[in-house]
Amino acid sequence: MKKYYLPIAVITFFAMAFAPAEGVVGKTFPDMTCEDYNGKQVKLPDIAKGKYTLVGMAFSNNAEKDLKEWIEPLYNAFVPSKKQKEESNPFDISSINYDVNLYFVPMFTSTNQLLSKTAKQKIKEKSDPQLYPYLLFYEGDKTYKEELNFEKKDVPYFFVLDKTGKIVHATSGAYSENKMDDITDALSE
Repeated sequence: MKKYYLPIAVITFFAMAFAPAEGVVGKTFPDMTCEDYNGKQVKLPDIAKGKYTLVGMAFSNNAEKDLKEWIEPLYNAFVPSKKQKEESNPFDISSINYDVNLYFVPMFTSTNQLLSKTAKQKIKEKSDPQLYPYLLFYEGDKTYKEELNFEKKDVPYFFVLDKTGKIVHATSGAYSENKMDDITDALSE
C-alpha cells in the first residue's frame, strides 16, 4: 500500500507547484495604473468594467517569451476580424464571437524600471500595429505579488475578469490548448 503514497504525493506537489494563481479567483482585480501605447494613463480594472476582460501580464524577458506564444491564439479568438463579424451566425455555436476586452501588460517594477523606456520602445517597434490597442505598460514599485498571488516572475499570468472586475479564472505559464479551453469556458459562463 505504501507504493501509492509516493505517486500521490508527487502528483499533489506538481499540482500545487504549477497551480496558476488560484488563490485570487473570486477577488476583485487590484487597481493598477498603466500607460497605453500612446502614453495615456489608464486604470485597470476601471477601463474594463462592463465587459469581460482577459489580462495577460509578464514581469521579465523570460516571461515575455511565453507571453508571446499566447498573443496570436488570444488575438484570433477574442478580436474578431471585420469579415468574422459580418459572417457571424448567432445560431451557430462554432462561430461564437466573444465580446471581451483583451490586454497584454509588460510589468516594469523595481530594478527593471531603469530599463523601461528602452524596453517599451523595443516592444513598440517589434509589435504588430494591430496589437497597439491591446498593449498596456505598468511601471511602478508595486509588484502586485500578494494581491495576485504571483509565485514566479519568469512566467506570464492571465486573469479573466467578469463585468465588475472580479477575477473568475487565473492561469499562468506557457500556452496550451487546455489552458485556452479553460479561459474560453470562463468567458462562456
